[in-house]
Amino acid sequence: MQQKVLSTIEEIKIYSDPYRIQILNMFNKQGRPSTVKEIADKLGEVPAKVHYHVKKLEKIGLLTIVSTREINGIVAKYYEPFQGEIHLRHEDEDHSPLKQVFRSETLKLLNEMYEQSRQMFMKQAEHGENMFGQISDMTLYASREEVEKLFKDITKMCEPYTKRNEQKEDQEVFQLFTTMSQHVDEPTESQKSKVSQDQPGGQSSKAKNDAKEI
Repeated sequence: MQQKVLSTIEEIKIYSDPYRIQILNMFNKQGRPSTVKEIADKLGEVPAKVHYHVKKLEKIGLLTIVSTREINGIVAKYYEPFQGEIHLRHEDEDHSPLKQVFRSETLKLLNEMYEQSRQMFMKQAEHGENMFGQISDMTLYASREEVEKLFKDITKMCEPYTKRNEQKEDQEVFQLFTTMSQHVDEPTESQKSKVSQDQPGGQSSKAKNDAKEI
């Protein structure tokens, strides 16, 4: 499967915009290459507004023109969304200003993806006549390498279902949203106190002992 690495602040900001995530979701929901007008009609928006955001997504490779067709003298461009894995990566120092901006934009992206997935699930639960929804919450015990392989295997298993098959009349649209994170223990009060003392403006226990010896 293809991989797309977003490593600059500009790329993350383009991707993390809530409206652009909606546009990408709609392209994916179409299950086929679509024009800006088709997506605008689905969203109830004017094409010019959607076109602006489509060009931004095209710039970072999340939308690609795969074909064109002349319709009534106008060239219609058909876009296809990127179907591979999207990785967020930043190589600056841990405490640099750019690193903090990167983390902030990444959190904004995750919050938006969580929220949109939640809204879709709740909308189906409240208004769907034949509700179908699955929720799972599992704790896994594995090495980092094993977990990375598991995530890749899950993604690969989903590949046959990411394209609409026009020959199957019984196909419906489902949304699968997955996250996998490593468990991190909350620091104890004593650990929080030590971190506070070691930070600039605080005085560590070692510094206090050294002061006494002087």
